[in-house]
Amino acid sequence: MSDKAFIHDLTIVGTHGVYEHERHTEQEFIVDIEADIDARTASQTDALKDTVDYVQFKHIAEDVIMNNSFYLAEKIAAEIAQRILA
Repeated sequence: MSDKAFIHDLTIVGTHGVYEHERHTEQEFIVDIEADIDARTASQTDALKDTVDYVQFKHIAEDVIMNNSFYLAEKIAAEIAQRILA
């Protein structure tokens, strides 16, 4: 059985883009995060230790977007995904 943890329409401000003006002007980035999880144990124990803490997903996305400057949206997405999977 596969369950999902998700965050939709998370808005974070950052400075990313190919063009110089994009890299110096804050813009809003809207992020969706979806992860397959196994929630069976957590549904029985009601304990955060038995599931993923999706609030950490939010913190990871905020860190990537607010504290870096990448050229491509694909790089932003890959960095968020790699950190979540780690």
